[in-house]
Amino acid sequence: MRDINFQSFIDSDHSPFILFDNTSKILYLNNSAEILLGYVEKKELYDMTLQYAPQSFGVKTTTLNLNYENFSFYAITVGYECEEQIYIRFYHAPKVKQNITIDKNKLILTDINLLLEANITLFQSRYTTALKLLTDPDIPEFKIDQNKFSKLLRKSFELFAKTKEISITLKFLVGEHIIIDNKRYHIIRLSITSSDTIESNDEIATIAKECFISSLIQKNSLTLEIPLLID
Repeated sequence: MRDINFQSFIDSDHSPFILFDNTSKILYLNNSAEILLGYVEKKELYDMTLQYAPQSFGVKTTTLNLNYENFSFYAITVGYECEEQIYIRFYHAPKVKQNITIDKNKLILTDINLLLEANITLFQSRYTTALKLLTDPDIPEFKIDQNKFSKLLRKSFELFAKTKEISITLKFLVGEHIIIDNKRYHIIRLSITSSDTIESNDEIATIAKECFISSLIQKNSLTLEIPLLID
């Protein structure tokens, strides 16, 4: 059987994952964990890892309620196979966002992967920032204001114009929904991250709100949570 590179799955996993050494140094973390560290100190997470570690080599899953601003978790798994390394994985608590009203007749059925690729091409024609892209080709077409969303993407990419490299992920949010006109819709998340610091931009939040999209800008990341309006 062909070997599978599981790291790519962990990198794009919605659940934060952190690997520590025995001095609390972070050896690896995925994209979700990078965002989580914008809300909580590394020491707190390392102390939690030790507190809930199994008594001997192996893994241990513990149910508990954790809340860090936009993050809510219902369980963690801690595991280790040697004395030098230990990992922790967080499990998001399912949540339903508030009910809102949208005039969907003004929206256009859109392939978000194609729209994203078009804006990436435009970004790359203007800037030298290296780029890594991971998307879900199974995301169906859905309704969105194409002009406003394209403007939102352009403004979002411009935040990273001076960075050396960015990573872009587009995926479903498992277990999360938003209520629109008393109907439940799935949510997809677009994340842009970099090792370099970026500046905030109030215009992004304004445009995102006009598109009924939740936006969050951290010191080196931008997250957009987009309702999947299919009908």
